[in-house]
Amino acid sequence: MEKEKAVEKLKTLVNQNLHELAKKYDVPVLTPLGKVNKGWAGHVFERFLGLSLNSAQSPNFGSWELKSIPLRRCASGKLTFKETMAVTMIDSYHVAHTPFAESHLLQKLRKAVIVARIVGKTFADPTFVHSVTEIELTGDLYSAVEADYELARACLNDPMQGFACLTGKMGKYVQPRTKGKGHGSRTRAFYARPAFLRQFIVL
Repeated sequence: MEKEKAVEKLKTLVNQNLHELAKKYDVPVLTPLGKVNKGWAGHVFERFLGLSLNSAQSPNFGSWELKSIPLRRCASGKLTFKETMAVTMIDSYHVAHTPFAESHLLQKLRKAVIVARIVGKTFADPTFVHSVTEIELTGDLYSAVEADYELARACLNDPMQGFACLTGKMGKYVQPRTKGKGHGSRTRAFYARPAFLRQFIVL
């Protein structure tokens, strides 16, 4: 499915309850062990579009990349980003030897379509689609993200630092940090900070 058509179709989901769609498309919200299936919302969007899952480094629908992020309401009632957005895994050799213009990070960001959803306090609370946003990385923002990437690249190429020194404290808009929980220092990924997401998503 082409990006333009997919975005148009996804926008028809705005304000719809994803729990109802999960039932419709037979997407489990909980795993067999009773834990939350963290990727269930993204799976619903993929089933809705008639596309299969793909965790490969290249954009998972060929010419574009689907991302799903949660929003929450603060005590004041204002919306905020619940977490950072995973962009792509870090292959230390590839990043160390690849300039930003040819990187997986840039490829993923430029082809990203972000579906934001408002979540409640628990997984069982209704969750509604807030918006569907395309990423256009240009100008000063492009330069800033490039600087974030090159900082990580310099760390990898520094014999006194290396992969283990990549940390979430790095980067203004994109951070290189441990992927998920329980992976220790063996796995890293690039994550887009809320500061980056706010450049595109109106809360």
